[in-house]
Amino acid sequence: MRDLILKMAISVDGFVSDLDGRNGWMFGTDEEAKAWAVEAIGQAGLHIMGSRTFHDMAAYWPTSTDMFAPPMNQIPKAVFSRQGPAILQKANLTAALGEARAKAGKGQSAEPQPGANSWAEAYVASGNLADEIAMLKAQEGKPIIAHGGVGFARSLVAHGLIDQFTLLVAPVALGQGRPLFSDLAAPAPLELVSSKAFPGGAVAQIYRTA
Repeated sequence: MRDLILKMAISVDGFVSDLDGRNGWMFGTDEEAKAWAVEAIGQAGLHIMGSRTFHDMAAYWPTSTDMFAPPMNQIPKAVFSRQGPAILQKANLTAALGEARAKAGKGQSAEPQPGANSWAEAYVASGNLADEIAMLKAQEGKPIIAHGGVGFARSLVAHGLIDQFTLLVAPVALGQGRPLFSDLAAPAPLELVSSKAFPGGAVAQIYRTA
């Protein structure tokens, strides 16, 4: 049985994005925090995400030269979508390449990066959320890392499916935005496993469910 880890950046007041879904505040210029995040997602045996996040990532990562691109492209994916296999049609590498050529020199390559085709080969989970997660957890391999979006992440939290929270707390207060834990029916006690501060002020907080 492998763990399900929810990895998210979060503000000090508990939001994962502003009300419009923007999270440009996530890392700032803190290269150590970025390197930690790359290492964290590189430990995954499977990346899982909701359909909107999958759509956005499948259009970006296959041609990205960003430091996050190798683990995001080369590790298998699962997308949770009621659309069924039709969601994979959006993981169109040809379209991604066309956009990348238009953005050459802005962190995008005109050629697909290693593992780019993995997006079109993702497992599509369209059944009951808890049943699908139980099936994925039962498989052999490294931990599962969930990326969101926020609605998908809230559902995982609300159903008690998360084994570990890996939260990068950014040194910013948003005042209002999209919270992660708003769908909890009752307080959920957590056990702090580790805490690491970075020069730019971000803090990596890892919790296990109690």
